[in-house]
Amino acid sequence: MKKLFLIFFCIPIVAFAQKTTILKGTVKNKEKQPIENVSVKFGNTGTTTDESGNYSIRIPLNEEITIIYRHVSYKPFTKKITANSRNGIRFSPILSLKIEKLETIVVKDRKKEAQGIIKIDANKAKNIVGPNAGVENVLMTLPGVNNNNELSTQYNVRGGNFDENLVYVNGIEVYRPFLIRSGQQEGLSFINSNMVQNINFSAGGFQAKYGDKLSSVLDITYRKPREKATTVEASLLGGSATFEGNFLNNNLNVLTGVRYRDNSLFVNSKQIETNFRPRFTDLQSYISYDFSENFTLSYLSNFSMNNYNYQPISRRTRFGTVADPLELIVFYQGKEENNYLTLFNALSAKFEANENLSFTTTVSSYNTQEEEYYDILASYNLGEVDANIGSEDFGEVDFAQGIGSQLNHARNDLDALINNIQIRGSYKKDRQQLDFGIKYQNEDIRERIREWEVIDSLGFSVRPPNSSGNNQPYEPFEGPIIPFQNIREDNNVQIHKISGFVQFNERLFWNDNEVWYNIGVRAQNWTVSANGRNSKNQTIISPRAQFAIKPSWQTDMLFRFSGGWYSQPPSYRELKDFNGKINENVKAQKSIHFVAGMDYSFDMWERPFKLTTELYYKDLSNVNAYSVDNVRIRYRADNVTTAFAHGLDVRLNGEFVPGSESWVSLGYLKTEENIDNRGNISRPSDQRLKFGILFQDYVPNLPNLKAYLNLVYNTGVPGGAPAYADVYQFQERLRDYKRADLGVSYIFVDANKRYQKGFLSNFKELSAGLELFNMFDIQNAITNTWVRDVYSKTQFGIPNFMTGRVLNFKLAMKF
Repeated sequence: MKKLFLIFFCIPIVAFAQKTTILKGTVKNKEKQPIENVSVKFGNTGTTTDESGNYSIRIPLNEEITIIYRHVSYKPFTKKITANSRNGIRFSPILSLKIEKLETIVVKDRKKEAQGIIKIDANKAKNIVGPNAGVENVLMTLPGVNNNNELSTQYNVRGGNFDENLVYVNGIEVYRPFLIRSGQQEGLSFINSNMVQNINFSAGGFQAKYGDKLSSVLDITYRKPREKATTVEASLLGGSATFEGNFLNNNLNVLTGVRYRDNSLFVNSKQIETNFRPRFTDLQSYISYDFSENFTLSYLSNFSMNNYNYQPISRRTRFGTVADPLELIVFYQGKEENNYLTLFNALSAKFEANENLSFTTTVSSYNTQEEEYYDILASYNLGEVDANIGSEDFGEVDFAQGIGSQLNHARNDLDALINNIQIRGSYKKDRQQLDFGIKYQNEDIRERIREWEVIDSLGFSVRPPNSSGNNQPYEPFEGPIIPFQNIREDNNVQIHKISGFVQFNERLFWNDNEVWYNIGVRAQNWTVSANGRNSKNQTIISPRAQFAIKPSWQTDMLFRFSGGWYSQPPSYRELKDFNGKINENVKAQKSIHFVAGMDYSFDMWERPFKLTTELYYKDLSNVNAYSVDNVRIRYRADNVTTAFAHGLDVRLNGEFVPGSESWVSLGYLKTEENIDNRGNISRPSDQRLKFGILFQDYVPNLPNLKAYLNLVYNTGVPGGAPAYADVYQFQERLRDYKRADLGVSYIFVDANKRYQKGFLSNFKELSAGLELFNMFDIQNAITNTWVRDVYSKTQFGIPNFMTGRVLNFKLAMKF
């Protein structure tokens, strides 16, 4: 019976397929740039090109038809085609601009704006100057996105932390290592900016088709090569090489990049003298093969190896006030050896059943093997500095206020394997679209923790606060010496998750007003098995909705509203408390989002500009409170906290200089938490004010000489608290974060400037430049080091300063 049903079901499909075939191609302009939203039509049948200029349409066999390509900015193109093969044909036209009408034509794609998504130019991500040049570097200039650590690619969004951001590459979620404590250990971001085609970012209120995190979504698409080319970049910080090409009648597309990073320039600019050369390497490939017009198989892989060998020698830090200056001098012995090896593989199959219905199946695996070994003895002297200008010893330490040492030891190993399989589908009809999907994920994490710290102050061992009485140095103590902190755990955790979503989108007209809306819901069920203990089965439901309207006013404005109930099931990091113990019954953190935004497009100085404003509020429950030390997040694992976040983001972008887009952003944020009903205090990510400028310029008489300026000002965040301390008693903030990076480059060869002979004729692109990081040499602090005085029982927070002024030379070429 089943076979008979399949036969009858397939007969009409086969019959239809025998009478038609597929016509596909890529529509470009004369600069070989893809054109989006080109109408491709014959008779009453039509389609439009996507963001990459690609289109696909069914046409009749053995019949001459006339295809018309139309776009509001380009001249219509007509082509007569007769298809004689069922295997499909390919045609890629080149459209010419309507030169005579350019001044009156305005072409805008409102879909991303209606969804609250910021679309970032991929070329800008490669060119903008910054210590970690790339996609994340551009995000830091946006309102609501913060990070006071230039050595890290992690970021906080609207009061969230590093673990609350979703990152996708070609629809596949990617992860970061578990044990990394500081930005200088991170190395390279997963995202290779030389392979990127599209960058979409949402800072909150995102759609149901995205995953279960609380803060943001970064959606990256790697490009399919259109020609054979090799791109090479080299600088004093490392280098990269990217190869791309088409093979086997353009059905096989290969994109491969290798990167090398050396952070020695930055580390040597810090106040700590070290023997240190951190080296980071990764190899990444994106390969796709078109088996037919409607079936494509793609493969994404990443191999990353971070070797972090760190041997501190000494440190000298001055802090305090002008009237009461203090100085910390530290001498170190020992070293730290960390190794992070990550492997990522994903295989995706995309099947287009017809021009309306498509399916994508993805199988991926992520493995990280991490070692964190160190033995570091630090001997310190905390002294008062002579502030008397007339004194012979002015600026010298004349009184030792605290003398002591601490020994830190760790032998930590972690092996994590995350496997998943997902199926996603999309059905489009006219202006309606239905998206759906289901995903199963298994996480297997095994960690061995051997970590302790012994603290000595003026010859007396400092014991943990909860240990037996110790009133040194006033009373002798004859008990055993025990570490101030001592963590010994062996964790074996398995997490099983199954999730799914359904989302409906529609674009319509309400009178003369254009309207977009989408409604969706996500659901997830998971269980945790930790060290032989099983958790209760937990389920979350996450409804979400978005609505946008563009009134038919003469003024070009768009209003949008979004909201929903967002839930974040606990990851391994969230299950582990301060002492390394696993609480398998940690619940999902929940957040109710409300976002209202407005886009106002206008002309100023006869050039286009856009003002974007968003007002947001988050009400959080079941919060898993945490502390931050550099980029290491440590959770309480108890869900006894509530919190809120509200703020305003404003961004003005446009051509401040003709032909070059720049922007100014301003963000206000307030986020507080209430731990176990003790009252509201600032969260670690409470960055009240953010101001950023991303500016591009060029010399009018020498347009190939370009300049890039990146300015960021962030008010200070809470400086954290010592181990075992009550965070309610430590709410002092770090100093404000101020930074300016400048880049100057000269373009020798590009798409608009090619050479037919001579040495430069060997290049498709060639540029060279200088980058000046932290050009004003401002001392920015990321965390505090806590030093205690055994007599006064006082703990001093000594700021850990980031990198100073650094000059870098950069060379880029494509051939």
